[in-house]
Amino acid sequence: MKTDQAAEHLQTIRTLMERTALYRRALAPIMTTAGGLGILAAIVGWFLRIESETTLIAYWYGVALLGLTGSLLLVRRQAIKNSEPFWSPPTRRVAHALLPALTVGFLLGLWVFIIFARPSIGDPPAGESDDAGVLVGLVAIWVILYGCGLHAAGFFTSRGLRHFGWVFIAAGNVILAWLFLMNGSSIPVIHWWHSHVLMGVLFGGLQLAYGIYLFLTGEEQNEP
Repeated sequence: MKTDQAAEHLQTIRTLMERTALYRRALAPIMTTAGGLGILAAIVGWFLRIESETTLIAYWYGVALLGLTGSLLLVRRQAIKNSEPFWSPPTRRVAHALLPALTVGFLLGLWVFIIFARPSIGDPPAGESDDAGVLVGLVAIWVILYGCGLHAAGFFTSRGLRHFGWVFIAAGNVILAWLFLMNGSSIPVIHWWHSHVLMGVLFGGLQLAYGIYLFLTGEEQNEP
């Protein structure tokens, strides 16, 4: 059994090295689609004034589910186009690399949702309070965890994806530093719409830019 597992791992590594360009072609439409969806969702959330804490979290969970579904459909289409199985060993490796960070992000958002959903007396109005800062902090942690997931997946795809993951990690920490500097300030600098803006810029703009970059730069050399 161990021999079979070792052979499978060796075949997976060989396949990943041979298909760096293939992953690049598959990743480009995924990033572009997810980025466009993120920007559109941020604009819709702004204009619809989705500012309630629980509504805002639920809204972005719905957007994330839509983006994940679209990504899986794109991967499936790519697999059919290349006459390959959808849930292949390399695909499983990438999914397993992403899973821990994405699971932590999902559960963290769920706990914050439950906390805000509990009725309490004397809460400040939704949208412009310390609660808005909590939501921005949640976005920052989502961004960091997403970056960690991309970095882990990059070990099975390409070095560029690992670098892109570090961009998200750095951006999330910048947001947390901003929140720390604004702590205790008498100026109401944090509002409900900051969450939409950050989600649109980071999960939307950054992914769209990376997807366009992958489309424009063409084939990539094999990377460890």
